[in-house]
Amino acid sequence: MHTNSNRRQFLQATGTAALAAGIAPLVASNAASAGPNAHARFGPVKQINAGVLNVGYVELGRPTGRPVILLHGFPYDIHSFEEVAPLLAARGYRVIVPYFRGHGSTTFRSPSTPRNVDQAAFALDILALMDALKIKRAVLAGYDWGSRTADIIAALWPERVKALVSVTGYLITNLAANRNPLPPAAENAWWYQYYFATERGRLGLEQYSYELGEFIWRFNSPTWNFDERTYARTAAAFKNPDYVPIVLGNYRWRLSLAPAEPEYAEIEARLQQAPPIGVPTITIDGKHDPFTPAGDGSSYRNHFTGKYRHRTFDVGHNVPQEAPREFTQAVIDADRL
Repeated sequence: MHTNSNRRQFLQATGTAALAAGIAPLVASNAASAGPNAHARFGPVKQINAGVLNVGYVELGRPTGRPVILLHGFPYDIHSFEEVAPLLAARGYRVIVPYFRGHGSTTFRSPSTPRNVDQAAFALDILALMDALKIKRAVLAGYDWGSRTADIIAALWPERVKALVSVTGYLITNLAANRNPLPPAAENAWWYQYYFATERGRLGLEQYSYELGEFIWRFNSPTWNFDERTYARTAAAFKNPDYVPIVLGNYRWRLSLAPAEPEYAEIEARLQQAPPIGVPTITIDGKHDPFTPAGDGSSYRNHFTGKYRHRTFDVGHNVPQEAPREFTQAVIDADRL
């Protein structure tokens, strides 16, 4: 426990598919068409004890609807799905959108609980939330940290996953592979990962969490003209007291600069073998996302062994907020694979 104390401190393809399936368009146009009342349809935030956390989440739709859990990334929050969630609820789904540990109103139930950051911890958080909400099986859909978490659950606990939507494909972290350098252009895209590995980066995230998050948004999504109000709504989630240690710790863990927790050793050993994902899956790439690999999904295709489709949207990194209609359709189509 003392070993880790420092760490703890600190519309491509979619329209055709919809027509082929006989599905009417979900909305008339893009996210901007929803207008100023969109946020009112998204709340309120609920709280529930689940595992070591008291989880903040939004729930929409009928309690008896087919469950869908939508998982956000960094530096983002549940508002990435404020257009997607109502669209899915209107289609009969029970939609759950939780804050990850260290974000928004999600807090640790005990001040003495270690603020663990291994990738397995996030997956276990979502499984605990499903148990608390009495959800045996759900469609999981996410991007960034959300894709990684959903991928882990789909790979190791497939009985809990009806279908999967994973932006940027297969994102389960391989620690050994992460020690190898990438070509310079690819390394450049990960600039903040290396920044967070330094004490200067810790101080920067503490002092400039708002400015840093906005800078990353613009870097990650160069074609997305979001307004200040949209960003500010999400940046409020960064005021969580555990935000800095969770974010820094997770990125340091990925670079093997922070030790893994023994309690996840068995799970992590399985994840390091790159387990295949056999549940029905649709993967998505953002055409302008700096982290989208070349090859239109070919680089990760072999990790998915079940029913599978791939789509590329003309957006950046935050796919559900930049292309809510297309993302929603992908969730519906994955559920029908």
